[in-house]
Parts: sequence; C-alpha cells; structure tokens
Amino acid sequence: MAAIWNPERDEWTFTLWSSVATAVRVELVRRSEPTVAVQIVELTGDDSLWSATITDTFVADAGADVYGFRVEGPYDPAQGHRCDPSKLLLDPDATHVWFPAEHDRELAKVVGTETRGRSPMAVLRRTELSPVTAPGPRHRGEDLVIYETHVRGATMRHPEVPETLRGTFAGLGHLARYIAGLGATAVELLPIHQFDPAEGNYWGYMALAWGALHHGYVSGDDPELEFSEMITSFHDVGVEVLLDVVYNHTCEEDEIGPTYSLRAIDNAAYYVVDLGGAYRNDAGCGNVVRAAHPAASKMILDSLRRYADLGIDGFRFDLGSLLGRDINGNVQSNSDLIDEITQFATERNVRLIVEPWDLAAYQVGDSFPGRTWAQWNGKFRDDVRSFLRGEDGFAGAVAQRIAGSPDLYGEQVQRSINFVTAHDGFTLNDWVSYDRKHNEANGWNNNDGTDDNRSWNCGWEGDDVPAEIAVRVAALRQQQMRNALCLMMLSRGTPMMLAGDEFGQTQGGNNNGYNQDNETTWLNWSRAAQTADLAQFVRGLTEIRHRATGGDFDFFGVGREPDFGDRSHSLAWCWGDVYVMVNAWWEPLTFTVQSAGEWVVALSSAAETPTLNDSRVLLAPRTTVVLIR
Repeated sequence: MAAIWNPERDEWTFTLWSSVATAVRVELVRRSEPTVAVQIVELTGDDSLWSATITDTFVADAGADVYGFRVEGPYDPAQGHRCDPSKLLLDPDATHVWFPAEHDRELAKVVGTETRGRSPMAVLRRTELSPVTAPGPRHRGEDLVIYETHVRGATMRHPEVPETLRGTFAGLGHLARYIAGLGATAVELLPIHQFDPAEGNYWGYMALAWGALHHGYVSGDDPELEFSEMITSFHDVGVEVLLDVVYNHTCEEDEIGPTYSLRAIDNAAYYVVDLGGAYRNDAGCGNVVRAAHPAASKMILDSLRRYADLGIDGFRFDLGSLLGRDINGNVQSNSDLIDEITQFATERNVRLIVEPWDLAAYQVGDSFPGRTWAQWNGKFRDDVRSFLRGEDGFAGAVAQRIAGSPDLYGEQVQRSINFVTAHDGFTLNDWVSYDRKHNEANGWNNNDGTDDNRSWNCGWEGDDVPAEIAVRVAALRQQQMRNALCLMMLSRGTPMMLAGDEFGQTQGGNNNGYNQDNETTWLNWSRAAQTADLAQFVRGLTEIRHRATGGDFDFFGVGREPDFGDRSHSLAWCWGDVYVMVNAWWEPLTFTVQSAGEWVVALSSAAETPTLNDSRVLLAPRTTVVLIR
C-alpha cells in the first residue's frame, strides 16, 4: 500500500495489511536523527487492513522524511507467528529505501531488540510516480537475442565509462550501442530490487523491497529518472530491456535471519511454514514466499506494474516454479497468480520468461502452469555441454535442443531460452578451462555451487598452462567456445548469451559468484581488446541467424541420414539459408551437403577455414562449420 501522498488534500495515508496484528503504529523519523521518532500515529484496523491519514503539516512540522511501522501481535513460532514490536519495520511496498549509518543486520536478528535507527526505513515521497518511459521495441520471437548482464559488474572496470557512473544505471546506458552492435536485441538485467547492503550479496537475489530500485545502482538522487533514462538508451538502439525479478523469497532468510518487514507483519501469511512453524526452504535461501496468498500476490503484481510503467519490456522470474505453488506451497498444474501475471503481460505487451525449477520441483515444459511463458531451458545447456565435450549418447538429445526442444514445447519453439552459460555457473571461458569448480573465495570450503558442470579443461586446469602445450590448449579452447556459440545461436528458440563471453571473461573457475562484488565477477574489458576476433565471431553468428529464422528445418548427418546412435558425435542441419555441420568427435570427418543451393563457407570454429569441394567439407576434430547460400 505504501505511504500515499494526496497533494489535493495536502495529506498522507499510511496503510498496512496484517491479519494477526492487534495494534499498528507508524513512526515518523528524521534522517538527521534516525533513533528518534518525531511523531507516532496509531493506525485503525478494518478487516486486516490498517490505515491512518494525517495532514502534511503534521509531517512537515516534525521534519520527518522517513518512516517505519511497528506491529503488535502474537509471537508464537510454533504456530508460524513472529510479531516483534521491538522492531521498526520497513513498509513492504516502499518505493525508496534509506539505510541509516548505523544499520545493523545482526541486531535485526535478535528478538526483542529495538532497531529504530539501526534498520532500513521507507522514504516519504511527495513526487508522483507516474509512467515516465515510452514502450520500447517489440521484436518478433525469432529475432530475439538476449544478453544477460549485471548492472554493477558490467561497467565497474570499463575504461570508457566515467568513473562516477561505473556500477550504476547511468553507467550501463553507456553500453547500449556496444550490446546492440553484438547483434543482441534484448538485454536481461540481474535483479535491481533493493537488497540489504550488509548481507554480502552481489547478484541481487536477496530482495528486501520489491518496488524499490537498489540505491547502490543510482548515481544521482532520482532513481526512477536514472533507471528510465538507461532504458531509453537501450530502446533508442532497438534493444528491449528485460528484468530478472525475485518474488519467491526475501532477504529475511529463516528463523535466525533478520527481521526487517514481512516476518513481523504477518509471518504465516507471507511465508510458507509447516505445521510446526518451520520455514520451507525450496528456494535454498531460508524462506519461500506464500505467493498464492492474496496479500503476497498483490505485492507481486504491484511491483510488476511499477516496472512496466518505468519502461521494462519483459520479466524473467527467478525460481518461478515457486510462484505457481498452491497456498500450502505444493506443486499444482494451474495457478491463479500465474494466470493473473499472464493477463497483466497481455494487457501491457511485456514478455514473460520463467526459470521453471527450484530445489523441490523441475517444471521445464508444460508442467509449469504458465504454458505460454518462455522458459530457461536447462536441458539445452546440459545436453549441448555434454555433446560438445564428447560424451556418448547425446547426439539425439542435442538434436532435440537444436530443433527448439519440441519434446518440451511442441511447436512453440520460441518458448525455449537456449543458453550454454548464465550468471550462475561457469563463464564460457571457464567451461573450457576448468574440470571442476574453484569457489574457495566464497567462504564455504568449495562446497557451494553445482558440481554438475559438464566442462572440460582441454588438457590443463586453469589459465596457467605450461608453455609446451599452451598454444594447443588455447586453440582448442577457442574452438570449443566457438562451437558452443554456434549451437546456441543457430538453434531454433531464443538464444541467450552471458555478458563477457564474447571476449572470454573468466572468474577463475568460480561457478557461484553470488557474493563476489569484486574483480572476480566484474567484466574485465581489457580482455575485449585481446580477443576482438571472438566478439566478431559473435557478431557474425547473429547476422547469420537472421538468414535462418523462418525457413524450413531439416536434420542430416555426415551424409543424408542423421546418426542419433549412442556412439555418434556428429550432426548437421539446414535451417532456411544456413547449413550447419558439427563434428564433436576427436577425429576428422567429411560431411556431404544435402541441401541444394550455391553454398559458401561463412565461418568455422577452427582457426583454419575448410573449403567446400563438390558439396563435401572436411571438418577437423571438434569443429563447427557454417555455410550460407
């Protein structure tokens, strides 16, 4: 509900929903004196909705500019109730969050301890938050090429972005032309919700306030303006802006986490708890939002509308399978919330993409309730990686992925978001440089992050390759990266590449950089100059992709018939005016082109480009060759 300013009546209305509260107060505070409540106002309850209206004179005379709620109610963890009137609580609908200098996350974990002046508060805003950004471009599904990046990490080391703008929305706007120049038609941003700066989080997947822009990404004093100007920078070069949103859990974690907001407002309504009051942890972050509850559903939809108003063109839902759960947190085939989000997307003409899995469910395909939503296709990543590193038994599986995963999506192939790398996992360079993860810096004794990387280091672990094999290893790694890019870009569906893969970004083998807000994860733009040929290869692939989309699609092998047997390591396909041949074997293979036309070699993943003679092409080991006509 937030604090609503009514300029016509010169008054404020404060509203909070809680079904268990016995009393609610709003405390008005000055940022200059955050430990003191300059005014305290009792809210009146009416069927779980608590509200109070006060004049602006009352607020202005007190000099108040931030506020928080204090909720009295039951503290009975076994029944799921955790009200704690010692905590000054953040308005869950805040659109701007302020952290006092003495902000203390550890103090917020202690039941019965006063937190005014030590915890986040919502900012009183008299500015009307109306839509400020015109709708952006809407590309056809087959023309969508997604570039996933992090607002801060994209520019922290970029020499051409002004230092004062690095790591901010304004700084990212400087990269719009570069990203468009790669052939990307959409940029997907990791979460920009406000999160707790004391939590040690970098990715942004521990949201504190869904409707507030993270203050660390703002260079000035107008978050919405800077955000919308960044979006406009991308729209001006024909790039859609998609937003990764996290509505499945919050930064309050489990019972030993900090109490900032929802936990002490109505814990059992906002979070899934069992009969003994314990938190469900299907998100792996301590709690799961009870998204099917009307109060939570409303907050989610309000947040989506706000970002659509600011110009966002689509949303990617982190662990989105959790949003489709029933009121008790159980998997279901249909979901009212998913239906409401689908209707919202239709009305606002925005894209919906889901990560259709969590720790307890894997709903890739039509088992997810949103049957028109696009999906991150984890099977594409896994099957392509296994095929390219030479595992037996993956020719048939990778053919399904290249064809748009009809086994999962039928004829709706654009629902498949095809990726080989993403923010969570190895970068493309690290996928060809490390057999195992190296996450020691994360502080979990290398026990965090997946062990199922399906990677191959091409003969040596890491970058410190001995001189006698350095040239061979480097060439093989370059080939394997290009092979992966070819399969991703030239498969039916929607390709998504990870920022920095176009110049070989490395994280030193760290496949879970969620807490690495440093040079481990920040894009190293000095590598771009060293590997300009790889970026040019990406540009060539995106151009070739446009020749393929919309055309007929057929599979072949080295000859007429494809070989999907367990020992097969080769595949060819013709898609429109593009013919792709992949030799994932460790021996050379001769392919015969099976589709008529005046074909020419457009590119090869190998350093030496083979020739086309009498419809025959000799492919070196672990090589992809692409023809166009």
